[in-house]
Amino acid sequence: MASSSSPAEVDPRVALQAAEWLVRLQTEGNNAARQAELMRWRASDPRHEMAWQRAERVLGKLSASRAGADISADNRLGALSAAALRESSRTQRRMATRLLAAAIVAGPAGYASWRLAPWNEWSADLRTATGERREATLADGSKIQLDTGSAVDLAYSATERRLILRAGAVWVQTATDHAQRPFLVQTSEGTARALGTRYTVRMEPRSKGAVPSSLIAVQQGAVEIIPANGGMAVRLDAGSQTRMTAEHIDLPEPASLAADGWAYGVLYAEKTPLSVFTAELSRYRPGIVRCDPAVAALPVSGAFQLRNTDEALMALAASLPVRILQRTRYWVTIAAR
Repeated sequence: MASSSSPAEVDPRVALQAAEWLVRLQTEGNNAARQAELMRWRASDPRHEMAWQRAERVLGKLSASRAGADISADNRLGALSAAALRESSRTQRRMATRLLAAAIVAGPAGYASWRLAPWNEWSADLRTATGERREATLADGSKIQLDTGSAVDLAYSATERRLILRAGAVWVQTATDHAQRPFLVQTSEGTARALGTRYTVRMEPRSKGAVPSSLIAVQQGAVEIIPANGGMAVRLDAGSQTRMTAEHIDLPEPASLAADGWAYGVLYAEKTPLSVFTAELSRYRPGIVRCDPAVAALPVSGAFQLRNTDEALMALAASLPVRILQRTRYWVTIAAR
């Protein structure tokens, strides 16, 4: 049956089938029987083959982006993290499939959309869900902890120990390396190189119109910070923190308790506007926490336990002229009392 689409277009329904095949191969395995089934699907309709070819190009772009270099077609499927997809929830896999399908339909013009998609987070070597914190000991003995909604890739080699922070925040305590390889935490804004160190690196929440930045705070030792787009390296000593963009490093300032409080299960606030505090608390709680503009400027101070965000909300109601309106567990509004 002839397609009403032009040769350059892919039917969205066929694109979805191709995306489902990509995800299925990663989550269920790529054995001979499944390959034969895929080949029958591809051969059954020219539109299927066109969608699959487009899907492989999309996946090649995605894989090269994660690896930082182009990779061969034979390795494209392997470069996508099958383990990460298997561990993801059904909802995440469905969303990943829809994102893949959208990129297949969009074609080359849509490849850039992967920069906006959370795929790098889902396919990272280590990651946490909303409200989760995770500790890990790396191959060299270094210890890390991931904050809520965080993701890192591990890029250890014979010459360096590199963590690529994809989202959220990471706390690092470096171990002595007999090979004397440098330890680096990389974000899109630059790199923080440890100098015998315990420190945190956080990708600040992205907001429309704001310049992306990373917050680095040093608790022990020192860190050398290098912006992604060049410039002089800056040394940051223990007890200091700074923000870095791809072009610029702010002057250091005393490190706040909030910089690494999350690693100890505490959210600190000191005269923090309620709207800002609400946004931070919502990172640790599934669903929506909304702050009414009428109370947005109220100052919040104190230490709030992250293990129970309901208690944190009740503490706000006890200390401020606000009330907590809870439609459901996943929809909360902080309003004037």
